[in-house]
Amino acid sequence: MRASRLLSILMTLQARGRVTAQALADQCEVSLRTIYRDIDALSASGVPVYSDRGSTGGYRLLEGYRTRLNGLSLEEARSLSFAGLAGPAAALGLGSVMAAAQLKLTAALPIDMRAAAERTRVCFHLDAPGWFYEKELPPYLQEIAVAVWNQLLIEIRYRSWKAETSRTVAPLGLVLKSGAWYLVGLVGNSARTYRIARVRELRVLDDTFERPADFNLESYWTQSIERLENKLHPNRATVRLSPIGFKMLEPLTSTFVSALTEIGEADADGYRTVVMPVGSLWQATSQLLRFGIDAEVLGPPELREKMRDAIRNLHDRYDNHRLS
Repeated sequence: MRASRLLSILMTLQARGRVTAQALADQCEVSLRTIYRDIDALSASGVPVYSDRGSTGGYRLLEGYRTRLNGLSLEEARSLSFAGLAGPAAALGLGSVMAAAQLKLTAALPIDMRAAAERTRVCFHLDAPGWFYEKELPPYLQEIAVAVWNQLLIEIRYRSWKAETSRTVAPLGLVLKSGAWYLVGLVGNSARTYRIARVRELRVLDDTFERPADFNLESYWTQSIERLENKLHPNRATVRLSPIGFKMLEPLTSTFVSALTEIGEADADGYRTVVMPVGSLWQATSQLLRFGIDAEVLGPPELREKMRDAIRNLHDRYDNHRLS
């Protein structure tokens, strides 16, 4: 137990720099006296731990001191974030170093725990892309990953759905979403998202940049997804669904739409009236036509009229009398 606590203290000091004795005690759930004894034990074992007095004081390691447990290299340590994600790690050029890191970690485990670790490896598999979609292997992914790690500016020629543009980007991070890779980077002072498969040209510059201290990739991505989903679904549609249509609601809509859909009670025939988020008239019409005869749009009136026009056009197109 003490060995585990000493290791935790050492890793905390290495990761966070100066840490107070009270913070260490709270983290380890022990008394201050125990922390003092643990610091003495680390010092006696040759770890260069120093104390700074005063209101901003605390314990810290000698500047530049680093420990390499189990001989892990920097690249191998990076790859641990992708443990179990062999495909993404290989796409980033970390396949071999991830394998080496996992081998070292396995060797460090007690013998009685290795079998359990191996069972975990063989019993779980992550398939990131959605159904019926292939994973992307963008040609510039590894070069962009190197730029992210080394904080190097990049120049990209990017093809969006609107136009093709050139940008100088400070790459802050990479996100893998449903099998597609995205770059989050700063253009000026604005954080933007780029799908890496749409990068047509890339040049990694020699110029470096300072990563904003308050930028959190996970928070940025979560907030971006929320903004995008709200932007794409600003309206509401009232729809009457047959029992079959109600069963199709989840597989034919996104999790965002399903979660925000208001579902009414079933009537005597099993039909339900739901109120669901939708986008523009064109988007909503295309989405709801997928339900076929198992959905009837009740409102708003302009969407019902749009559906009526679309169905009339489809009828005219498939009218047998028009076939030669």
